[in-house]
Amino acid sequence: MLKADGFDEAIIGQAYVWVVQDGGGSQHNVLVYDAEKMRSILMKRDGMSAEEAREYIEFNVEGAYMGVGTPVYVWTEDY
Repeated sequence: MLKADGFDEAIIGQAYVWVVQDGGGSQHNVLVYDAEKMRSILMKRDGMSAEEAREYIEFNVEGAYMGVGTPVYVWTEDY
């Protein structure tokens, strides 16, 4: 499983995702992160504002596809 560096405290569990490749498919286990906790980490660790931290996560973390095994990020307060 792939990990987002520096955000171990924000891991909330694992999930299975279905990946379709070359006409077939399979399930892969991936890590699930609480994006709100990730934002808190950035605010405390790097001194970012809430808005800066959210933008950083959306652009640099969520936008980075790392292939099969890319983690899932959940904004727990956005529903």
